[in-house]
Amino acid sequence: KAIQSDGFKSLKEGQTVTFVAAKGQKGMQAEEVQVA
Repeated sequence: KAIQSDGFKSLKEGQTVTFVAAKGQKGMQAEEVQVA
């Protein structure tokens, strides 16, 4: 849900990303995740 990309939404180990830290129901979470 948070990964901002078209198609399959997964990351490979070691991939660099940028994200916005936001407060969620259970504490901090990443939002607007984009592959750098």
